[in-house]
Amino acid sequence: MSFYGEAEIIAFRIVCRTQLKMFAGLPELGISNGEDLKETLTNCTEPLKAIDQFQTENGILLPTLQSALPFLDLHGTPRLEFHQSVFDELRDKLMERVATIAEGKDEERYGKLEELLEKSFPLVKMPSIQPVVISFLFIVCAVEVKRQIWQDNQALFGDEVSPLLKQYIVEKEAALFSSDLSILHNFFSPSPKARRQGEVVLKLTQMIGKNVKLYDMVLQFLRTLFLRTRNVHYCTLRAELLMSLHDLDISEICSVDPCHKFTWCLDACIREKFVDAKRARELQGFLDGVKKGQEQVLGDLSMILCDPFACNTLVLSTVRNLQELLSQDALPRDSPDLMLLLRMLSLGQGAWDMIDSQVFKEPRLELEVVTRFLPAMLSVVVDDYTFTVEQKLPSEEKTSLTYPTALPDAFNKYLQENRVACEIGLYYTLHIAKQRNKNALQRLLPALVETHNEMAFGDIFLHLLTGHLTLLSDEFGTEEFCSAVFDGFLLASFSRSVLSWDVQEITANIAFETDGNLTAHL
Repeated sequence: MSFYGEAEIIAFRIVCRTQLKMFAGLPELGISNGEDLKETLTNCTEPLKAIDQFQTENGILLPTLQSALPFLDLHGTPRLEFHQSVFDELRDKLMERVATIAEGKDEERYGKLEELLEKSFPLVKMPSIQPVVISFLFIVCAVEVKRQIWQDNQALFGDEVSPLLKQYIVEKEAALFSSDLSILHNFFSPSPKARRQGEVVLKLTQMIGKNVKLYDMVLQFLRTLFLRTRNVHYCTLRAELLMSLHDLDISEICSVDPCHKFTWCLDACIREKFVDAKRARELQGFLDGVKKGQEQVLGDLSMILCDPFACNTLVLSTVRNLQELLSQDALPRDSPDLMLLLRMLSLGQGAWDMIDSQVFKEPRLELEVVTRFLPAMLSVVVDDYTFTVEQKLPSEEKTSLTYPTALPDAFNKYLQENRVACEIGLYYTLHIAKQRNKNALQRLLPALVETHNEMAFGDIFLHLLTGHLTLLSDEFGTEEFCSAVFDGFLLASFSRSVLSWDVQEITANIAFETDGNLTAHL
């Protein structure tokens, strides 16, 4: 029984005439096309049999399928619809396979793709095959050609960049949550130069080349993602990408990025983990040099200063500066270098607010941070120093001085209300832990339960605290110290939604190095 009538035969002939050019490349691959069908129908005496034979010879050569096709006919499903669905599925599988080959490590992968491309060229005029051929072309073409395509197609460029940005964040978080952690090896240990050798930074640098338009696109992606997620690692990538281009002397981009010289100077400070007086003056000159009408550059500068590596350097420099002021009997407000550090910390801490509001104006540092919080923190330092000196005196000269347990009200107040003050307070705690100062740590940790935006329970601080606390493993043999660290601070995070893996890791790391006292306490 045949399912073809006179109308179908006429339709076949019309299709053959209209699509001859569209499928002209098939014969080169040994596949029959509309011209062959036209010739068959023109010369045959029994068109219906000729059509059946043509379909059999050029259909899907799968024996088990032949008995199933009549069921589709009974259900009124056109053969065109069936073959089109199979074609679409195979095309998608082919494109997935092409992508897999391109992303692989096989040294011969480009040779394989070029061979496939050569076989596909005859079909380039077929609309249904064009996406595959274009995919081949795009993968095997030189990156210089890709840049020309990307700069006129932001969506396509975004598709290429997006997996790299996701990979970057995954790598940063993996570094934060790594169990390979100590005081000598932590998140901030790699040098800026070493970090720029990461796979993602190198790939982005290669993709951008000297193309300013592509560079601007990546920066816009980073701003948008930072705004959506508040993830500060995007700020790190913003700085690393610029300095990677700087390393390659890509003047076409570095010369037009107004943040270049500032980032270059700050990068040197990050390498040394300290902002010295000379570089402080240079950085201040860049900030003071932002002219009226160019305030938008503050948005990018704030992102660069929001980079955790920059923030780490600025706060470490602040703590060191405060120690020097104490030895000189000088006040915080009298130090220009300290005021600049606080200014940059404030600008970096306000990055998200500035970009979100699009109000490009430096946030004003609260004066009482300088006049009340810092003096209160210095009084804590003095208390500790006084007690330490007292303990070293001969027995006959010692007094009944006991180590203070409470903290100044101003210290607690600004730890809770001001993010710059809170950041300094957290880093001072790390400084104390690094010095193995048990008494000061027992005094400070309970105060960190209530901090501005719960900053004390952030991933980066807990990561650093983990490494620093391992220095005090011997102290965990005492009930008093365990209570201060766990009951006074860490266990408080169990009632917070911000509880992270770090708390468990701290427990595991320290328990591994201490005796049964800690286990019993827990």
